Amino acid sequence: MGFNCGIVGLPNVGKSTLFNAITSAGAKASNFPFCTIDPNVGIVKVPDYRLDRLTELVKPEKTIHTSMEFVDIAGLVKGANKGEGLGNKFLAHIREVDALAHIVRCFDDDNIIHVHGKVSPKEDVEIINSELILADLETVDKRLKSASKMSRIGDKKNAELATVYKKVYEGLEKGLRVKQIGLTADESEAIRDLHLLTNKPLFYVANMDEDSLTKGNKYVEELKALADAEGSPMVSICGQLEAEIAELDGEEKISFLKDYGLEASGLDQMIKVGYKMLNLITFLTAGKQEVRAWTIQNGFLAPQAAGTIHTDFERGFIKAEVISYDDYIACRSEAAVKEKGLMRLEGKEYVMKDGDIVHFKFNV
Repeated sequence: MGFNCGIVGLPNVGKSTLFNAITSAGAKASNFPFCTIDPNVGIVKVPDYRLDRLTELVKPEKTIHTSMEFVDIAGLVKGANKGEGLGNKFLAHIREVDALAHIVRCFDDDNIIHVHGKVSPKEDVEIINSELILADLETVDKRLKSASKMSRIGDKKNAELATVYKKVYEGLEKGLRVKQIGLTADESEAIRDLHLLTNKPLFYVANMDEDSLTKGNKYVEELKALADAEGSPMVSICGQLEAEIAELDGEEKISFLKDYGLEASGLDQMIKVGYKMLNLITFLTAGKQEVRAWTIQNGFLAPQAAGTIHTDFERGFIKAEVISYDDYIACRSEAAVKEKGLMRLEGKEYVMKDGDIVHFKFNV
């Protein structure tokens, strides 16, 4: 798995249309608030031209891409924490995702109802952020009360936790997201098991109409200014167009994107932003049985990377045979790489690089 991403936003901003397009999962998409009741989950393969090129050269029995999971929940409205709309009960479904994609409506369309009567990215973002903060406040409040109770009977660990929880609670009360409170590394670790929503990396997705993809519009500019001020990434897409892109492959997809002046699909952009935000890289394995991509944290040592394949590989790690992707493509085969002395033997301290092609040697 590359990473999993929760999709949040107001009703009727195009969340389900986008989810439908990028995952081809058939989620309902309708011009009514709260069309999505149960969470929709879709898994998509992460496109990687390197994997495709290796497949052409190695001709394996199978090719396995790393994947990304999207979780789409019901749209939130102002007052969701008090039960408005469908309330915030579905937020539990995205508590353990790695990142959040906040879909924001950046188009005018009289035929599509805006749940609050007008298109305003700034107001929409404020509403969703407020609801996420209020949901976190509820979570922290429960834990703070429990830790405080235990600390009063002399539990030192809970006394320390209560101090951290109080700091987080006070920050949230001021309207800050957890990411903005300025926690130390130890404090961040202390709240990790709370899976707080505003502690997750978040990026914005400006959902616009076709014309605005190349020309832009005032709503996109408004959202971009807001995202820049926060230091949050933003991706611009057209949900309706993504549905057409999802049905294309290879040269057809490239040609279609060029016609619209686009370098990448919305899905590709979201994956790229997600990998950068979460500091992820990909290494590859290549053999006749399979060519496969594996996602790891940037900075992983060779044994840790081996452990993503199987825990026995990490436990019994001996060495890694490493080929750079460029060398493999230039030589066109593993045998040719070896003949030219371009395969490296790396030990336990080797820091993995994006695009490394690796064979791990280990003792069972």
